[in-house]
Amino acid sequence: MQNIKEARQLKGITQEQLAKMLGITQGAVAQWENGLTHPSFEMLPKVAEALGMTVDELIGKKAG
Repeated sequence: MQNIKEARQLKGITQEQLAKMLGITQGAVAQWENGLTHPSFEMLPKVAEALGMTVDELIGKKAG
């Protein structure tokens, strides 16, 4: 998910730091960012919170 990578970089944190915040591996974050896998529905709110955004923003949903 490109939004994860962009948001993470804007926040100035590494993949490893995000992974530690979420209790997952750095490899999992890398797979999300490269589009190989996606966060589970249960993980989406945690990822969004860690990155300071809403789930809608994270998944790229437009308002309206």
